[in-house]
Amino acid sequence: MAAEAPAVPSAPAALTARAPQVPAERMVAEMVPPPRFATVSFDNYITDPGQPSQAEAVEALRDFAARLGDGADAKGGRRRHWFRREAKPAASGGPRGMYLDGGYGVGKTHLLASLWHATPAAPELKAFGTFVELTNLVGALGFQQTVKTLGGHRLLCIDEFELDDPGDTVLVSTLLGKLVEAGVALAATSNTLPGKLGEGRFAAADFLREIQGLSAHFRTLRIDGEDYRHRGLPAAPAPHSDETVTRAAHRVPGASLDDFPDLLDHLSQVHPSRYGAMCDGIQAVCLTGVAPVPDQSTALRLVVLADRLYDREVPVLASGVPFDQLFSEEMLSGGYRKKYFRAISRLTALARDAKGLADASYER
Repeated sequence: MAAEAPAVPSAPAALTARAPQVPAERMVAEMVPPPRFATVSFDNYITDPGQPSQAEAVEALRDFAARLGDGADAKGGRRRHWFRREAKPAASGGPRGMYLDGGYGVGKTHLLASLWHATPAAPELKAFGTFVELTNLVGALGFQQTVKTLGGHRLLCIDEFELDDPGDTVLVSTLLGKLVEAGVALAATSNTLPGKLGEGRFAAADFLREIQGLSAHFRTLRIDGEDYRHRGLPAAPAPHSDETVTRAAHRVPGASLDDFPDLLDHLSQVHPSRYGAMCDGIQAVCLTGVAPVPDQSTALRLVVLADRLYDREVPVLASGVPFDQLFSEEMLSGGYRKKYFRAISRLTALARDAKGLADASYER
């Protein structure tokens, strides 16, 4: 018998060919910690002995989760309304919410997801999502339906809490106020203190009342430390050649292959709420011709894509400029600088994860 011909690898996918529609039902169902944080806990959060604020945050969040459990009845199906206006003052029942403030890479999302897992309530009574996903949910469901949907929850966790425009400020201030009245506990992470939200991005002083109202919902936990993604690691890997990236995309099952400028253009045509769905089934992202982003709107869209890839632990193999050259000096010193530094940190980590893909591209 003749020997079977070797299988020909299928052509890589292209993110630029994807423009998924995301039903509101899926948006609600997916409000859980992403795959990277699906099994995290307070126990496997590695604190830095030189940063006592990290251990203090763990203990404060453990206590917060335990007190949320006090709201359940014997069957675990109902809760006392700790945070209703007619309830006891916050001092006796604990803070209305916890706000984790710190630099990028100190493990805030790990702690937020650990709180979600530790809170003694059924998954359908807890919601976890980024700030962008929360505002997108309001856009999909409408304000009143969002209040109704989330108002029956025990806990709402909001990752990457940042206010980019006045409309978001008023919307989120009103939404969280309604949820607190309904008895929902809040927890959020951010690189910005509650009272400083929006600073450097719009005339925050004109919306001081709303910002102060948001701040009143939370007890702030400051978490100090260095970026754990690069703690003790060598410098980020240098970009590869176009040929290496293209070869890897054709050899690695489930890989995508896109030209970076084309991808940036495509992101402008897909709502950021759909970037996660756009990555469904993608096992590795291969990019050719990475170059500095041309403007702030493009940069902010790229930040969202970087977050979704990081959540899903999708390695990124790229040619062109290193990821620490994506954003201009002006961007890195402006109001969105913390977002850009987070994106650089996460993309660099994903580039390290992709090292084996480059090696695989030379396999015969």
